[in-house]
Amino acid sequence: MNAAVATSVFGVFMVATVALGLLAVRGRGGGAGGLAEWSVGGRSLGTVFIWVLMAGEGYTSFSYLGAAGWGYDYGAPVLYVVAYMSCGYALGYVVGPMLWGYARKHGLVGITDMVAHRYGRPWLGAAVAVLATVFLLPYIQLQITGMGVVLSVISYGTVGLGTAYFVAFAVTTGFVVVSGLRGSAWVSVLKDATVIGTLAFLAVYVPTHYFGGYGDFLHRVVTEKREWLTLPGHGGGGFGVAWFATTTLLNALTVVIFPTTVAGYLGARDADVLRRNAIWLPAYNVLLFVPMLLGLAAAFVVPGLTGADSNLALFRLVVDSLPAWAVGLIGVAAALSSIVPMAVFMLVIGTMWGRSVLSLVPRWHGREKGASQVVVVAAGALALVLTYAAPNTLVRLSLISYEGMAQLLPMLLLGLVWRRLTLAGAVSGLATGVAVVCALVFTGNDPVGGVNAGVVALAANLAVALAVTYAGPRDRDERPDEDVLAYERLTGAEPRAEKTGATREPV
Repeated sequence: MNAAVATSVFGVFMVATVALGLLAVRGRGGGAGGLAEWSVGGRSLGTVFIWVLMAGEGYTSFSYLGAAGWGYDYGAPVLYVVAYMSCGYALGYVVGPMLWGYARKHGLVGITDMVAHRYGRPWLGAAVAVLATVFLLPYIQLQITGMGVVLSVISYGTVGLGTAYFVAFAVTTGFVVVSGLRGSAWVSVLKDATVIGTLAFLAVYVPTHYFGGYGDFLHRVVTEKREWLTLPGHGGGGFGVAWFATTTLLNALTVVIFPTTVAGYLGARDADVLRRNAIWLPAYNVLLFVPMLLGLAAAFVVPGLTGADSNLALFRLVVDSLPAWAVGLIGVAAALSSIVPMAVFMLVIGTMWGRSVLSLVPRWHGREKGASQVVVVAAGALALVLTYAAPNTLVRLSLISYEGMAQLLPMLLLGLVWRRLTLAGAVSGLATGVAVVCALVFTGNDPVGGVNAGVVALAANLAVALAVTYAGPRDRDERPDEDVLAYERLTGAEPRAEKTGATREPV
């Protein structure tokens, strides 16, 4: 009976999710608009939609599973999430409008577009699309896994993980292919309403139900779990002050150029929307404290969880004490926290390949949106298949996702603000950074002396990029070469002023 009630509530909300995605494109050609309408919402989203979309992209199933699990296992180190997201939003106040302005001026729809346009080489955009896909695909798999685990738990074990994984893939693909970024923004409104409501309830209910209130709960934490309240947290693990500071720095820098973040930037109606958004987004981080605290509470109520089971700490409390309909609602909030970011990840991968890779193939000329939608389905299906067949493969790749994506910082951001950076310098630095981070992570040397391996790799990346730029010849500026002309012809991007002999304009 409990399983039927909880899964019925879940099912109703999943149908509503797909319906919202379809309603999002009513009156806009039934989803028949071009690539810009599908991938960046026609660059027309206002402050509210951008706020819920970018908050939804940052508040994933990790917030219900991983954050509570880290709180359960380690304690204080999990606060790095709050630190880097808040710092990243502050950086976004400056970086977001800059990227938005550059993309709008030249008719671009993503970071691969920007890189290809900045250096005048379409092959570079295609190469970055492939590299970024390697770093993004694990996030799709992790969201599928997260939603699958949630559905299986709230159904009291009656829905198997295999079925739950497929539901996650089907629901997300069902609306994102048709409605694109605008649909994700609409679904984010539903997600935020359920997340805020359920977490507000749990923040009051769990301490009151299990401990008699926050006073007794926090007293027990201080007296019995003191190690959880300081760095490096319970059990050590290398999560000390140096790791916390360098991880916060690296992730704050990376989040502003993360392809899914940039998709949010480019969907904005104007630059002021992004500035207002950067001011208000940190308020959403308050919600992250709730699953962290609930993870600590679970350490008293359901002790002994080990390995991946610690990620279920919050839901063990929920299933143990709440009625089935409430379990279903909380499961919906957690599932939507998987669906929204998964949709944006799939959308971004599709856009990168449709715009920068498949557009170079003659049969896909002029069919960028269709190509992107095909890639969305293919990327989701690949992640789903690997979830079934080789779950540990993408989980291992996820170890380098953020640290690997950070290696695009010099090529993209430095390249936009410092026009002297050459193609050879940017590519050499990127290759060095990716090689270093892979070598350190996969040999078990992350952190390095307490420092995040991604920071070490980024330092090497920047050093090589600068050395090659200063030591090598400058890029040619005289006239458009065949690569530049091909890029502009295939993508419809505005010609680069510096390649046509015109006066250069600042970003």
